[in-house]
Amino acid sequence: MTGKELIRKFASPEGEPVFETLYGENGITEARRRYTALVEGFLGGFPPGDFPETAGDLRLFTAAGRTELGGNHTDHNRGKVLAASIQLDSVAVAAPREDMRVVFRSTGYPDVTVDLSCLEALPAEAGTTEALVRGVAAELTRRGTPVRGFTAHADSTVFPGSGLSSSAALEVLLARIFDAFYGGGKRQALEIAQIGQVAENRYFGKPSGLMDQIACASGGAAAIDFADNDAPRIQRLSFDPMAAGYNLCVVNTRGSHADLTPDYAAIPEEMKAVAAFFGKRFLRETSLEKVLSGGTELRKAVGDRAILRAIHFFEENQRLDAMVDALRAVETVADPWEKQGDMARFLALVNQSGDSSWELLQNVCSARRDGEQSLGLALTITRNFLRGNSVYRGAFNGACRVHGGGFAGTIQAYVPLGDLDAYRTRIEGLFGPGAVTVLFIRPVGAEELIF
Repeated sequence: MTGKELIRKFASPEGEPVFETLYGENGITEARRRYTALVEGFLGGFPPGDFPETAGDLRLFTAAGRTELGGNHTDHNRGKVLAASIQLDSVAVAAPREDMRVVFRSTGYPDVTVDLSCLEALPAEAGTTEALVRGVAAELTRRGTPVRGFTAHADSTVFPGSGLSSSAALEVLLARIFDAFYGGGKRQALEIAQIGQVAENRYFGKPSGLMDQIACASGGAAAIDFADNDAPRIQRLSFDPMAAGYNLCVVNTRGSHADLTPDYAAIPEEMKAVAAFFGKRFLRETSLEKVLSGGTELRKAVGDRAILRAIHFFEENQRLDAMVDALRAVETVADPWEKQGDMARFLALVNQSGDSSWELLQNVCSARRDGEQSLGLALTITRNFLRGNSVYRGAFNGACRVHGGGFAGTIQAYVPLGDLDAYRTRIEGLFGPGAVTVLFIRPVGAEELIF
């Protein structure tokens, strides 16, 4: 479809169902503006040498950001998580090329050009978009899909450093574009996610688990069990926090992630050190009982913090099962009082997850930044608000927890519908305008969009 044809589709009634599915009824107008600007930028923004001959046939792609609902730092040790795709996303308009060059533009960032004649990981590219492009192309080629280049103009509303997985969204977006152009678009969400993880681990240089990529690629809410990392068990859930009476919010504390990679890397390393003490590769292969009976030998071998983090892992896995049971009940129970009770049970577990991350996992602040504790401050202010300022007369009606990797970035909060304005005022008085974002869980992960 040509750019002009796409722009006409965006403005027509035909575009409304697509935009409403992705961004909700209130997001249609902004989506039309955003997508129109993206196509116009593609048509008018590239130098002649970077404008593909096939630009008459443009294609659109989206990849969702994700929110983690439960299972903080468990996936990398074969644990369990609860996550969901959200309306904040990365979008690209793209066209294939005949050569081996990827020309990638993202709003607000310098253009990136990658020559795919080299598919080796380059140490100088670690931590860059170039590394992700090269890594995704290399893994697709290894899996039997020789790729060529493409030209793309992208835009992302997944703010970086937020714990909403901006890098994973980009990875699965790239994988979906490459697969659509050169692999027939047949790969399922799980494989797209695995390709993105390889690029992030081996090329970008971040030792992430697979949760982020699966949630960004799959769509909807899902409980994921990583006992078999090559074939994780995925249970779909129908979860609408707003229908249950709550705004699902993230608070961007605007803390910097710079130089925090060692903090993130230490968590799986320490957990695996505990597993190794018992002759295993991952904590999932041992048990809480063994860790608790490890004695002084375990303390000497791995240190106290590693033991605390291991305890968090096992307790978080048990809590995840209880969270799924509560949400299943919220889905299926007809009686409104029972439904309210099941939601309260779920929120209590969310609070327990947050407490465990703060006390045992210890990823609310970095030991190397004594004066910067933005996540701890946001959690404390949120707890105070939900206890003392709720329209429900002091009940702890809501929940909050650290969100994502931790140490900086965002917290997550379930705020009663009637309290949102007051909560926003309180939080943004500390962290600035726009700090609070209300999320909704969308059914579309990483897909090519057809208008």
